Amino acid sequence: MAATRINPSLGPARGAGDDVQERNPGVPLGLSRVGVTGVEKVVRIREELFFARLDCYVDLSHDQKGAHMSRFDEVVNEAIGEVVLSESPFRAETLAQHIAELVRSRQGAERAEVTIAARYPEHKPAPVSGVQTQEIYTLHGRAVAFEHGTRRTVGVSATGMTACPCAQELVAARARERLAAEDFSPEQIDLILESVPVATHNQRGLATLHIGCTEDCVAEIDATALLEIAEASMSSEIYELMKRSDEVAVVEKAHRRPRFVEDCVREMLAGVVTRFPDLDGASFVSARQENLETIHQHNVVAERHGLLSELRTEIESGAPVAQQTTLEQWLEPGARPQPSV
Repeated sequence: MAATRINPSLGPARGAGDDVQERNPGVPLGLSRVGVTGVEKVVRIREELFFARLDCYVDLSHDQKGAHMSRFDEVVNEAIGEVVLSESPFRAETLAQHIAELVRSRQGAERAEVTIAARYPEHKPAPVSGVQTQEIYTLHGRAVAFEHGTRRTVGVSATGMTACPCAQELVAARARERLAAEDFSPEQIDLILESVPVATHNQRGLATLHIGCTEDCVAEIDATALLEIAEASMSSEIYELMKRSDEVAVVEKAHRRPRFVEDCVREMLAGVVTRFPDLDGASFVSARQENLETIHQHNVVAERHGLLSELRTEIESGAPVAQQTTLEQWLEPGARPQPSV
């Protein structure tokens, strides 16, 4: 069978100043995503430095040879200047939306997508000593711009500590046997195990929580609230700088709140439902937990995504919903919100 021949013609002769990107491609196929990744910027917001990493994409028409790559960086710099100089607090999703809408306009595209991951510091006191410690978190912003509007998500990633419930029950069972062999009564054994945190193996966990807003949504999602939900979902928060009193408080707290990776995801989602009772049910929610195991070579992961209305229904009814909307489905062009729940 003869091989398919691709017409290499670039069309009629063009002048030296003509943009090659605007010519017809040799293969008339549209492309889903064309753009730049790993764009790194340092942004100063009210004396704080944010290290931001951006990815920018547009779709490309079947009759356009290439995107104008230099315009991506021009738009990023312009948008950062406008957003940073504004009086409102820095929001990664606002910057992502601004860049996506500018990129779509400058590139003449049907769709533009921008993701931002910004590393930023928060200062908080250790739990007992109160010593101030600087913690580094990641703020996520994503926006997809269409002609009819822009959908955006805001998210955070936080590190914490989890204690394994399964191993803890095994250790407790063995402790009961040993205490019983020493003639302690069942009542005394119960009191001892209630008073003394039982050992188990621990993990350092990474919680990531996202909320997405539709084109018509005017609500501003506070990233600080998402951070509080994410950290509270794990067995305990962790701190870079601690005194001994803080260390024992963190360890005891974690062992009194043992949680599986699955528990952390469910706690995050329940926290969103409780914390945002008035948020449109058409909003998108995604929660992910990854634990770095200490007694295994592998890590463990759990996640759940869906519309806020789906999560509310499942939590309230106790029955699984018919579908779990994915981010890709939620971002579909022309997608319309479902009725609020």
